[in-house]
Amino acid sequence: MYKNQRGRPGTVLAAVAVAQFAVALDLSVVNVALPAIHAALGFAPLDLSWVVHVYALTLGGFLLLGGRACDLYGRRRLFVLGLAVFGLCSLAGGFAQAPWQLIAARAGQGLGAAAATPATLAMLTTTFPEGPQRVRALGVWSGVNAAGGALGVLAGGLLTQYAGWRWVMLINLPIVAVALALVRAGVPAEARPARRERLDVLGAVLATGGVGLLETGVVRTDARGWDSPVTWTILVAAALLLAAFIVTESRSSAPLLRLGLLRSRWVAGANLLVFFSTAGQFAAFYFVSLYMQQILGMGAAATGAAFLPFSASLVAGTLVATRVTAARTPRASLVPGSLLAAVGLAWFAFISPDGGFLTDVLGPCIITGIGVGLVVAPIVTAATTGVARHEAGMASGLINSSRQLGGCTGLAALATIAAHRTGTATDPAAINDGYALGLAVAAALFVLAAVVAITVLPRRQAETPALRPAPAENRLEGTPS
Repeated sequence: MYKNQRGRPGTVLAAVAVAQFAVALDLSVVNVALPAIHAALGFAPLDLSWVVHVYALTLGGFLLLGGRACDLYGRRRLFVLGLAVFGLCSLAGGFAQAPWQLIAARAGQGLGAAAATPATLAMLTTTFPEGPQRVRALGVWSGVNAAGGALGVLAGGLLTQYAGWRWVMLINLPIVAVALALVRAGVPAEARPARRERLDVLGAVLATGGVGLLETGVVRTDARGWDSPVTWTILVAAALLLAAFIVTESRSSAPLLRLGLLRSRWVAGANLLVFFSTAGQFAAFYFVSLYMQQILGMGAAATGAAFLPFSASLVAGTLVATRVTAARTPRASLVPGSLLAAVGLAWFAFISPDGGFLTDVLGPCIITGIGVGLVVAPIVTAATTGVARHEAGMASGLINSSRQLGGCTGLAALATIAAHRTGTATDPAAINDGYALGLAVAAALFVLAAVVAITVLPRRQAETPALRPAPAENRLEGTPS
């Protein structure tokens, strides 16, 4: 579909890494600043959580659409457009004077991220051929993505405490500027396709509506609970829209998500595995943060700094995973990584109300970080193995949607489990028991991820998805299909 212009691979990798760092950072950087935002803008208590939720909702809801748009309109174009929207909304959020203004800015950030995120992966998979080069590039992307989320807590604490809450939004501006400068320096513009497929509008509406309602129903269980009729009405509506989406895609000649892609054990297994692992990772991150602040009495900045060993361990795990995957297959890293992360989280489940950072956090933090690094690095390689160039955006949107849904669903479900264990008690021991149970379930989710890696992912790299033929102009140009 596009001319085979790879640009400067190193510059492409740098551009997408910087951009993805900003997107991942924004998932967690605001959390620590919520009390300051509440005091400055006068949020109602029940509305404050929307500062976090609305970003996740728009990001998750539009990822499939963003991924397919990359294939149809150009990866570089969507990348630049998404970053521009993300940056402008960050600026608007930094100068917000009322709650609705900040929420609208956060929604815009999520929309921009939904265009930029699948574009980053698609640019990598079309710039670096399958093999060790792509494995290393995707390892960098995955490590930066995970590190951005982990460092967001530290950055949020430091910025809120020493610069003011508005800088948790404004910090994105220099990052976006660097990414756009790198794009200009070494990322080529794709030629317009001779024949452009139409965008699957009905599929886009059904997918966005279904995923958006699913995430809304799940994240609002913090206010309504899982037994609320409103919650179940929203979830049933989401299920109906997603079922209609599947039917529509099976009949469409130009689908938003070609269902045949899921016949690949690599693609299907990777998406299922990332759902379980992200569900456990996001929930564990949440519980450990609360444990350090509410049980151990650590401040926001100290809590953020306490996650540095996790970030360092994650980077170490990513480096090892990249070497293992390049030499063998993603499965060779995903199985031991999932099991190691499960061991670390099971260790976390023994946290004590009388504990401390050195005795209850540091050890399991290092073990979990290495395990997560072994998982996040090769998972994207698995999800894009054998995927045709003209469907790179589609596969990228799918894996990112699975990641977002897993994190959202896991956090809401495990928070409910922990709250049920705690009940109405307010003493540290009861709260600690709730967190411990949530961490134990998070460990079980990584065990499920290991089971998926063992039973679904192929032992050999050779198996590829059932590929749809590339458009004629793609084949004539000699572009890989």
